[in-house]
Amino acid sequence: MKTSEIRELSDMELTQKEKYLSEELFNLKFQLATGQLENTMRVPQIKKDLARIKTIIREKKL
Repeated sequence: MKTSEIRELSDMELTQKEKYLSEELFNLKFQLATGQLENTMRVPQIKKDLARIKTIIREKKL
């Protein structure tokens, strides 16, 4: 996701997206550990998206 797309989301949507990405990251890490992950580049993408969302949530709180 691009930063501009994330900024357009409401607070509720941001928290839902953060929760969804956290769960997806957990599942991807689990698949990576068990050797079932096919696309290994998905892990860094999810980490970056999650960091972007957390940053924007923090900016809105301030």
